[in-house]
Amino acid sequence: MAQDIHPSAVIEEGATLGQDVKIGPFCTVGPNVVLGNRVELKSHAVVTGDTQIGEETVIFPFAVIGEIPQDLKFEGEMTRLEVGRRNRIREGVTMNTGTSGGGGVTRVGDDCLFMTGAHVGHDAIVGNEVIMANQAALAGHCVIEDKVIIGGLSGIHQFVRIGRGAIIGAVTMVTNDVIPYGLVQSPRGELDGLNYVGLKRSGVARADITALRAAYQMLRQGDGAFQDRAHRLSEETDSAYVQEVVDFILGDTDRSFLTPR
Repeated sequence: MAQDIHPSAVIEEGATLGQDVKIGPFCTVGPNVVLGNRVELKSHAVVTGDTQIGEETVIFPFAVIGEIPQDLKFEGEMTRLEVGRRNRIREGVTMNTGTSGGGGVTRVGDDCLFMTGAHVGHDAIVGNEVIMANQAALAGHCVIEDKVIIGGLSGIHQFVRIGRGAIIGAVTMVTNDVIPYGLVQSPRGELDGLNYVGLKRSGVARADITALRAAYQMLRQGDGAFQDRAHRLSEETDSAYVQEVVDFILGDTDRSFLTPR
């Protein structure tokens, strides 16, 4: 089991290190940490708490991964942080463990990029291939689905859900749920269209993009309440992408929705 551990690193007794782990100068690894195969910690990274890091994830200097929640109700109970495979966690990123009131686990998927200073709060659930740009922050209990992009200096309010493939512009505060493939911008977070660039880059068929465009217009201008329009869409569509949007709107949530302006 080849490992490359700098002599100045502190690896506490009980930590579990996978094969070909690389740990740089002045890193700290706590006693309940599990580092998967080929994980790399660059200098001054801290991984603590009951934390599992998936294989081939790279953690850059001064990131603090697995510290206790920023929640005044937290009383020291044992909670977890689970980080998936092949993530890039850049300088100064923070990720907290969960709380007993929120399920006890914060989860991050695979193949994500967390740029400098990004924050993942307690009990958040982050999907695969998510990008959080510099200084973006998730409050507690957020759910971020796959392939979401969150722009720099943006903040996501607690309990907010952001649907798959949505994009949040820079310097944006998001206080309500965002539909899949939505485009959100402006300082107070307004739903301003669909993420057409992301849809095209993902290879979504033209027919599905057209169906999503029509669905968005119905959600924006149709009769009745927002959920009523979603119910009608469910009855009329044969697009799996539109149905995904409908299911998201009709699913359980603790927040209202950003609605088309």
